[in-house]
Amino acid sequence: MVAFGGYVGYVATRAAQPVTLPAPTGPYSVGRTILDWTDDTRTDPLAPRPGMPRQLSVWLWYPASPGPGAQPAPYAPDAWAGLHLGGLAGLGETGFDDVHDHAFADAPVADGRFPVIDAEPGLGSAAPQYTTIAENLASHGYLVAGVTPTYSANLTVLNGHAVSATAAGDPQDSDAPAARPTDDRLVDVWAADARFVAAQATALDTTGPFAGHVNAATTLYIGHSFGGAAALEACRTDQHCAGAANLDGGEYGTVVHSGLAKPMMLIGSEGSCVTGACQPATPDEQSERSAASALLTASCSHQLGHQPSSAIRACPPARRGRRPAAGPAHGGHGEPGPGAAAGVDEVVAVERRVRAHDQQPGRPGPARGRQRVGQQLRRAPHRVGSALTQQAPRMGIRLRGRDECCRAAVRRRGPIPSGRLQGARDNPHDQRTREVPAEMGRMALIGSD
Repeated sequence: MVAFGGYVGYVATRAAQPVTLPAPTGPYSVGRTILDWTDDTRTDPLAPRPGMPRQLSVWLWYPASPGPGAQPAPYAPDAWAGLHLGGLAGLGETGFDDVHDHAFADAPVADGRFPVIDAEPGLGSAAPQYTTIAENLASHGYLVAGVTPTYSANLTVLNGHAVSATAAGDPQDSDAPAARPTDDRLVDVWAADARFVAAQATALDTTGPFAGHVNAATTLYIGHSFGGAAALEACRTDQHCAGAANLDGGEYGTVVHSGLAKPMMLIGSEGSCVTGACQPATPDEQSERSAASALLTASCSHQLGHQPSSAIRACPPARRGRRPAAGPAHGGHGEPGPGAAAGVDEVVAVERRVRAHDQQPGRPGPARGRQRVGQQLRRAPHRVGSALTQQAPRMGIRLRGRDECCRAAVRRRGPIPSGRLQGARDNPHDQRTREVPAEMGRMALIGSD
């Protein structure tokens, strides 16, 4: 009884503790509003009854100029509170009324025109569960449209009423290779949602409180997990798309084999197959890796105009006469420097030497061979720059004592990629060593400014 009483006390204390989400890092305050949009051009294939139009709840986060007395936006208002864990699992969790974000409800839009980011959640999740990411993007000058995919999310709210998932919208065992055709069809629905929401968001520039504040010429798509696949597919067919990011999601849909002719970023956790960087141990992992490899191969051919020598990582810099995919190598502001072509030739030659060494009978093992080639790389001219430092770690070659690209940190020498992380905003041609936090996992960057 004493132990039980202590546990009850601990649960009650934990549940009563308020939680404040991480603060946005950009210069703008953030506003938030919630809208319901209906796409009358589509019949919803996921709805429980045939013939229903596709309806979506969209949360908008945006740069704001809150006046005196501006009200904080509640984390999960009204029926959205149903997102909270129920039953025993939720007893020790802080109630949503005590979760504090940093947005102001329906605050006036800040001066300026802001590009649109369509944000897609993971399968089963909803827009408010990505509040911290959305607020941070908005604070840096973006209009973020967070979509909750109706009938795929465990809960969404339309016209004030909670709506649950259906079997068609939330298929079971969706990661299994046999489920890929079903996943491809579902990602098409989500991608159509994303394009519709992006179009509606850009149309806000013509009337209402957002009039004159939307950069209708530029749209970006980001997504987490299954939403990342939808982001890539939506970008593929949107002429206004400037780029897409897939946060730890497998790849599905037509884009896998057609590729994406726009800059894109894939982020995966350590050992993940979604960037094509794993050693698959299961059929599911093999399926993910195969899809990632196909996507990168097709996308690199768009970016560089030829099939890359190693298609399962990021694209190598372009050959002579073409722009480097990862930023200039000593050239100025996007023009290929004198070492751009030499850089990729050097890396390709090194990769061949590693493979040839490993295949020779009676020679030291692969690890010793890579160590020797790594010594050659460290003595190579700096003109090979980013090409060398991108490819070498992914070939298992030791650079500066780091034998895995993201085991502890990635140390880069040479130009920072044009898709560089927030914080590397000073001089993109700075030659000093940079570090990328290990928690970012593995990344594949394709494309340039």
